[in-house]
Amino acid sequence: MKKTHIVTACIFLFCTLTVCASPIPHRMFIWQGIDGMQTEHALLESYIPKNPNGTAVIVCPGGSYHHLDLSKEGRTTARWFASQGVTAFVLQYRTAKDGYHANAMQEDVQRAIQLVRENAEQWGLDADRTGLIGFSAGGHLVTWAAEHGNDTNLLSDLGIETAVNLCPDFVIPVYPVVSMQDDIAHFWSRHSLLGNRPTQQQKDAWSLELTVPDSMPPVYLVACEDDPVVKFENAVRLAEALRQKKADVTFVAYEWGGHGFGMADGTFMNEYKWNELLRIWLITHGFIQD
Repeated sequence: MKKTHIVTACIFLFCTLTVCASPIPHRMFIWQGIDGMQTEHALLESYIPKNPNGTAVIVCPGGSYHHLDLSKEGRTTARWFASQGVTAFVLQYRTAKDGYHANAMQEDVQRAIQLVRENAEQWGLDADRTGLIGFSAGGHLVTWAAEHGNDTNLLSDLGIETAVNLCPDFVIPVYPVVSMQDDIAHFWSRHSLLGNRPTQQQKDAWSLELTVPDSMPPVYLVACEDDPVVKFENAVRLAEALRQKKADVTFVAYEWGGHGFGMADGTFMNEYKWNELLRIWLITHGFIQD
């Protein structure tokens, strides 16, 4: 059997399992049937709303590209989106904890976009309303996907050809890792992504404030000025670069809140309710209904 047929069969099974009324997660190994790819470290969990509105979001948790915070950044976020009528997919991408570095994570997020878009019709989704949200290193990953969506070489090198657009329709980086430059880099994320001694060329190539294209999807950027983990300047430089390219960017900066709050209940969420502002942005951009 050709690998494309195997993948189609797996996708059909996944689709059959996930047609339900409640946002119960179901798992799909995204590299199933692809020759030479290990499947156990990269998967999607789907969260299906009771009344889907056709929008999909892929959630990329943070964890310094070393591990993943699947709780308050992953599944909690997916449940919130499902409560808004958005079909959510938590992407468990490969990380350094399991021996993976660039470009494994980038392959995973592009593969996730490909699968969601290619199966949009049978999953009741609008392929042109597929977005990404990512936290910390996951914020770097989703911003990278938005900047490099026209580059299909990673998948092509794995023998995967697709006609769908790999650039998301919207992207939400939350307290994101952005730069790999020495002055503001989050060194654990950089080490996990690029290894011990990245060259200046590598640092430049993976510093997203330096690689914003002329065309970007709408961006909703969130960061806190007192972030003790990823320097706030990361978000500032990204926002400036996006504005220089005349991108549709909303930069919401909070005076306090730190890092790692995700969408979990807590002091920051109770004070700012940052997801309510995000909801308004999603409504005004046509991704959810009021």
